[in-house]
Amino acid sequence: MTQSVIDIRNISVGFTGKSGATLPVLRNIDLSVAEGESIGIVGESGSGKSTLALAAMGYLKRGLRLLDGSVVFRGQDMFSRTRPELEKIRGGELALIPQNSGQSLTPTLRIGAQLIEALRLHSSVPASDHVAKATELLGQVRLPDPKAIMSRFPHELSGGQQQRVALAMALAGEPHALLLDEPTTGLDVTTQAHILELLRDIARERGMAMVYVSHDLGAIARVCNRVVVMYAGEVILKGTTRQVLKAPVHPYARGLLASIPRLADHHLPVALDGRPPAPGGAGNGCSFVDRCALAQDRCRSERPDLAGLPSGELVRCFFYEQAEQLALAGNGAVPIQIAADGVPALQLDDLSISYHQPGLLDKFLGRSEAHVATVDDIDVTVQRGETLGLVGESGSGKSTILKSVAGLLPPAGGNITVAGGEALAPNVESRPPDHLRRIQMIFQNPDDSLNPRHTVAELLEQPLRLYFGLAGQALHDRSVEILDRVRLGGHYLDRLPSQLSGGEKQRIAIARAFAADPDLVLCDEVTSALDVSVQAAVLDLLNELKEKQGTTYVFVSHDLAVVKALSDRVAVLYQGRLCEVGPSDQVYATPSHPYTEVLLGAVLEPDPDTAPTLAADDVVELSPPAQGCPFQRRCPRKIGAICDTEIPPWHEGSDGHAIRCHLGIDELAAVQATQAAE
Repeated sequence: MTQSVIDIRNISVGFTGKSGATLPVLRNIDLSVAEGESIGIVGESGSGKSTLALAAMGYLKRGLRLLDGSVVFRGQDMFSRTRPELEKIRGGELALIPQNSGQSLTPTLRIGAQLIEALRLHSSVPASDHVAKATELLGQVRLPDPKAIMSRFPHELSGGQQQRVALAMALAGEPHALLLDEPTTGLDVTTQAHILELLRDIARERGMAMVYVSHDLGAIARVCNRVVVMYAGEVILKGTTRQVLKAPVHPYARGLLASIPRLADHHLPVALDGRPPAPGGAGNGCSFVDRCALAQDRCRSERPDLAGLPSGELVRCFFYEQAEQLALAGNGAVPIQIAADGVPALQLDDLSISYHQPGLLDKFLGRSEAHVATVDDIDVTVQRGETLGLVGESGSGKSTILKSVAGLLPPAGGNITVAGGEALAPNVESRPPDHLRRIQMIFQNPDDSLNPRHTVAELLEQPLRLYFGLAGQALHDRSVEILDRVRLGGHYLDRLPSQLSGGEKQRIAIARAFAADPDLVLCDEVTSALDVSVQAAVLDLLNELKEKQGTTYVFVSHDLAVVKALSDRVAVLYQGRLCEVGPSDQVYATPSHPYTEVLLGAVLEPDPDTAPTLAADDVVELSPPAQGCPFQRRCPRKIGAICDTEIPPWHEGSDGHAIRCHLGIDELAAVQATQAAE
C-alpha cells in the first residue's frame, strides 16, 4: 500500500479581527498526499490555496494561527517541531517553489553560488561534484547555456528564468514532497509544458509527492492525479482530475472552467459575477450562495456538508445533481473590432534594441564590439482602434519592444512614430507632455507600479492634474467616473493598494492609464498574475473600454489563448525577430511558420485527455545565430544549408498574413497536410 507523505487532518486557520472575533481563513480541511501522487489545489484569489500549501510546511503568515487540526509530514507533526527541526526538513525533504521567485533568490549572490549552497545544505552530493550537479539542474529546467547562467546575478535574469532557477534549487535536495505555489506563472508556453513534463516524470521516478497550487487549470490537467477546489477557505469539491475538469458537480467549478479562454473559441470568456466573501463573512449558509445560479432558500440558512458520492467525489452542495445544467465553456461577447480608418496609431520601422552597454574603458578607448541585437529589424504598423498581440517565448523581445515604445528603453536603431507621423523621442524624459499622455503602459504586477503609500484617489489624481489641470470637485467627479468605468466605484477612493485584491489593484492600474485619455495602451502580461475569473473580467473590461474610446492596444502575454481572445492581429517573435504576422483567427487556425506551430502545439488545455505536442530534443537558446534564420537550430522544417547562411525572405498571403521563412506559405501548408495525413 502506498504510504502517505503529507496528512492534513481537520485543519482550521484564522486570525483575530478588529472586533476581537476569530475569523477563519481555512475551515476543517482534510487532505492526504501519497508517494508519487500530485494533487492540484484550485480556486480564486483569497480562497486559501497558498495558506493551505504553507501550512503543509508548518508555516503560517504573520497574524495567522492554528485553530484546530494537525499537519503530519512523514510521521512528524509539523506544528510541534522546533525551529531547528523545521529548518532541517524545509528545503531538503520538503521543498517549496513560491510564485514570486525573485523574492526567494539572494540578489547579491551569483546563481551558481546559490545552487551550490542548496546542494551543500540539502543533498548528499559530494562537494567535488557540486558545480557539475548545479549545471545539470539548470539544464534540466531548460535554462539556455547553464554555464553562463551560473555566473549571473538574479537581476540579470528574466522573471521566467528566475522561476526556473527556483525550481532547480528546490530539486537540488531531492525532496520527498514538493509544494508549488503558482510555479509556472511567469513561464512561456513551451517552457511551461516541458517543465511540467519534467515534474511529472520526477514525481513518478522518485515517488515524490506534489501539491500544486495554480490558477492555470491547463497545468493542473497535465500534471495532477487529483484536484481539490477551494472556495472561501473550505474544500467544496474533491475528485480525480478527469472528474473535476471534465464533468464537475459543483456550480463554482463549472464557473471557473467557463472563465478560461480557449484556442477554439471566438469570443471572450465569461467571468463569475460577484466576489467571494471576506473571512468570517460566509454566514451560516453556503459560502457560494450569493454567486450561485442554483441557490435556493435552504442554501442561505444551512451550510452543506462535504458529502461523498458513489463516484468517489466529495462535494459541498445541496443541488449538485443539477450542476450539469450549467455551461462548462463561456459564451461571452465577441471581441470588438473597430474598422481601421487608415491612420496608423503606431508604426515601428526597422526597430532594433540592444541591452549591451559598453564599459567605461571601452568608451575611453573608443572600442566597439559587434553584439547581436536583442530585438532587430522590426517593421510593424498598428492601426487606430486595433489590438495587436505580441507572442513568443521568454527572451523573444515582447516586453522589450513595449518598453522602447514607452520610452523606458532607447532603441539602438530605427524609428517609432505615432498617429500623424510624429516621431517619438527615444527617452521618456525627452518627450513632450502630449506624447506622454497619448501612450500609457500597464504592467504585469500592479504592486510594482502603484505607490503603496498613496490612496486610490491620489493615484488617479496625478494624471488628471498633470494632463488636464483638474482640481477640486471636478477632480473628484472625474476620479469617480473613471472608477465607475472600471467597475469599481467612488467608495474605493480612500483605500490603499494593500486594502485591495489582486484583481482590484490591476483595475486601478488600468483606471490610472485610462485617466490620461490615451490613444495607445501597452499591456505587458496584465492578466498573468490573476485568477481565471478575474482575468476574464479584466479582458471584458479592456474590450469594453476599447469599444467606448476606440483605444489601440499592443497586448503582450505568454498565454496564447488570452491573446486570441482579445487581439485582432498577432505578431509572433522569436529571439527578437518577427517570424509571422497576420489576423489572429487566421494565424491560430492555420499557423504557417514552424515556430508558431511549436508555440501553439505546447498550449495546455484544461482537459486531461489533451496533451501538448512537444519535441523531445527541443532546446531553448540564449541568443540567435549570427547569420541565417534565427529559428534554424530548432526548426522541424529545416530544408538545408540555406537556412544556416541566409536570412529568410517575407512571404505574403491573404488579409495581410505574412511569414518569414525560406519555405512559402503554400509550401509549408503542403508539408503540414502531408504530415497530418501520415
